[in-house]
Amino acid sequence: MTAAPTARTDGAAIPSPRRTARRRHPLRWTIRIASLVGALLLWQWLTTAEVTVGVRFDRLPTPAAVGEYFAHVARDPVYYEDIAQSLVRILTGFALAAVAGVAAGVAVARSWLLSDVLEPLFEVIRPIPAIALVPIAILLFPRNEQGIVFITFTAAFFPIMVSTRHAVRALPTVWEDAVRTMGGGRWRVLTSVVLPGALPGVFSGLSVGIGVSWICVISAEMISGDFGVGYRTWHAYTIVDYPGVLVGMVTIGVLGWSTAAAVELLGRRVTRWLPARQTEAGR
Repeated sequence: MTAAPTARTDGAAIPSPRRTARRRHPLRWTIRIASLVGALLLWQWLTTAEVTVGVRFDRLPTPAAVGEYFAHVARDPVYYEDIAQSLVRILTGFALAAVAGVAAGVAVARSWLLSDVLEPLFEVIRPIPAIALVPIAILLFPRNEQGIVFITFTAAFFPIMVSTRHAVRALPTVWEDAVRTMGGGRWRVLTSVVLPGALPGVFSGLSVGIGVSWICVISAEMISGDFGVGYRTWHAYTIVDYPGVLVGMVTIGVLGWSTAAAVELLGRRVTRWLPARQTEAGR
């Protein structure tokens, strides 16, 4: 239940945690922007001062050089084509992994037979880094595009599946017993208890999965891609275009942050029924 404001002795209401967080919202964004600006200023100082204590910043491009290079590539349609291609790959693989991961997590958590059949396979494959599957993807799929989507799918599938499995198994059995007492069958239990109750855990897995997917899709593009942000970043490195490398890295970071934020925002909207204290903790 959402905590309601409690009354004080003077008759005024004590603001709820949700309202307090909203009031702090502008300050929090100010702190976040200041953090990024501070990192840029530190980067500028380290490179212009050519600091070489332990790490050689004298070889690193300055933020000004990277910004100048970005202004150049921002006028090139190829830059946006690479972004679009990487987004298509990541969203396709992630969407497939989300559906398959949630279904597999619920299945192995609810059925002892499926658990005995599938979990040994999952646990053997799960420790293998998705990027190590590049040779297998090359052998299995006739096109690089399909192989990269497959690697992205594999990277996201296991965090989503494991998080969903744990969330379903952690549900109180009394919830299911209550539905069955009122005459509900398996489908009713699934739609009224299992899926709604596991949603917080599911979105935790989705949040982790989208981040891992970006790591693997960029790595796959560097190894076997013909275009995309990862391919373009690696190409810049091979021709010793270090500002281009930094522009690629920043682009990857912004894209990864944006997609992860979108997943978390969707999770907060879908789980609005959670108590205010729990929802604010995930912000």
